[in-house]
Amino acid sequence: MKKILGIIGSPRKLGNSEIMIKEISRHVEVPHELKLLRVSDFNILPCRGCYACLFKAERCVLKDDLYTILDAMLEADALIVSAPAYFLGTNASLKRLLDRGLAFYTHVEKLWGKPSVGAGIAGIQGKEGHTLLGIENFLNLTLTENKGTTMVYGALPGEIFMNGQNKKTASALASALFGPPLEKKGPCCPLCGGETFRFLPDGMVRCMLCSNTGTMVMKESGPVFDIKRGDHELFLNKEDVIRHKEWLVGMKSRFIEHKKELKEISTAYLEGNWIKPD
Repeated sequence: MKKILGIIGSPRKLGNSEIMIKEISRHVEVPHELKLLRVSDFNILPCRGCYACLFKAERCVLKDDLYTILDAMLEADALIVSAPAYFLGTNASLKRLLDRGLAFYTHVEKLWGKPSVGAGIAGIQGKEGHTLLGIENFLNLTLTENKGTTMVYGALPGEIFMNGQNKKTASALASALFGPPLEKKGPCCPLCGGETFRFLPDGMVRCMLCSNTGTMVMKESGPVFDIKRGDHELFLNKEDVIRHKEWLVGMKSRFIEHKKELKEISTAYLEGNWIKPD
């Protein structure tokens, strides 16, 4: 029997994010056990950027609940992630967890290729902002295989299923989880499938999911993106992940080499008029 982990990026109990995950699970035909976690229930401290998790026996030095969540991800055979739009972006609980992603790099072999799907929830159609991009970032940068992501709309708890189409969407995501991925219906990045782009000077565009750059041409079928692979990739294949980890580990030697120069620069900004919490 498969183990599926549902990651709820919403503080609202029995809200749309939670019931969307449960609805997707109901349509998964493969026998499975669904376990759920609500990210906001856990104490996830902000990453300190110390890189210690890459060196000290593969453990982060912060004493919080990170490894309860990470262990659940490692034990699962697949992930379902859902989160609401808060002020045009994914609820911050999901991003705070992702910010601790350096700790995931020591578990590449167990995380890489683990199937995942995601759903963003927004109260008003067209006002989701970058919510879907945030969920795609989470799935890709936790090193899982994104089999499909989508937005659904509904503000009140349960409202997403006042629309019968959203149950069909849940069913499609369920089929993709252990089956063929969802097909892209519109223009997308040929490298990662991302659908969000930044338009740059000189006719260049950048995919906001894999951060690679290229061009766009208009054809009868619509815009077509020609995005080129960069020299430093994060998640396009497992070898990229390993190389990025090695680059991060190498930052320690680089810091030691330039320690005196870096200290001279930073100490020039030592003073500050700080506001502190009461």
